[in-house]
Amino acid sequence: MGKEKEIETQKSDWFTGLKAEFSKIMWPTKEQLAKETTAVVVVSVILGVIIALLDFIIQYGVDFLVNL
Repeated sequence: MGKEKEIETQKSDWFTGLKAEFSKIMWPTKEQLAKETTAVVVVSVILGVIIALLDFIIQYGVDFLVNL
């Protein structure tokens, strides 16, 4: 019976600590979240386009060299 009580106390302490840590989190505002999400999407699209262009150029170069 004492073992079960100790386990319950550990669980309770863990959840108390978890709640304390969650209260320390500084959640972003909706405006900040929208700005950061937009920035991530824009950068991802730009990088995707750059990678696609590099892939096209390299593929064109390889095809040119193979067909010499």
